[in-house]
Amino acid sequence: MTFAPVGIRCPDHASVGPGKAPAPTRTAQAAGRRVGGLVAPATMTLVGINVFVYVITVFQGGGISSPGGTMFEKGALVGVLVSDGEWWRLITAMFLHASLLHLGFNTLALYWLGSIVEQAIGTWRFVLVYFAAGLAGSAGALIFSSAFAITVGASGAIFGIMGALMILEYHATGSLAGQAMGLIVINLALTFTIPNISIGGHLGGLVAGILATFALVRTRGMSPWLGPAIVVAIAAVSVVAAWIRVGNYGL
Repeated sequence: MTFAPVGIRCPDHASVGPGKAPAPTRTAQAAGRRVGGLVAPATMTLVGINVFVYVITVFQGGGISSPGGTMFEKGALVGVLVSDGEWWRLITAMFLHASLLHLGFNTLALYWLGSIVEQAIGTWRFVLVYFAAGLAGSAGALIFSSAFAITVGASGAIFGIMGALMILEYHATGSLAGQAMGLIVINLALTFTIPNISIGGHLGGLVAGILATFALVRTRGMSPWLGPAIVVAIAAVSVVAAWIRVGNYGL
């Protein structure tokens, strides 16, 4: 993908006019390699895991649009249970979904946006950003919700990918007024207007995705490990924020 002032374009349509050399532009080059014929192996794996987990919760629960059962109960994000030591819920909740429509929207967004970001920054950096945003989303959900609220979904991580896309587009074009920003504004509007959506989860994931990708982009020429280390630190801060939140339930 080429990040141009007019938006994100595929390489075949990034120049205008036959036989002309393309004008010099700042582009985000794909850093990852093909794995098994896939240009975005982590994205496809994450999509597959989300679908697989949903199928299990459908069979354990009440049907195609009523997931439930042991996996759902043991994996959903519930603040009071996290405070009891079930910290794995910060991650497992990212792979659970409340309905077929919920799963469909999230996996479509993950496939569409994740493929672009993964090709731009590389597979393992993409995975770092995804999980850092997911953890930040879980922390945000805990901060903005009650101790007994149940939160599931990959939306926090996906908002992080939107934030990553915005930073990549800005780095390539020098403008924030691009497609990524428009996508973020629309989805934030939906977040604040549609009931039963985790506002904290979306905001937390978005902020983490922006900070993590900014760190990766700005430190690329300094050290191959500095940027990823900062992303890990963002994930750690998210866990600490969640720990502080659940530790205050009894106050």
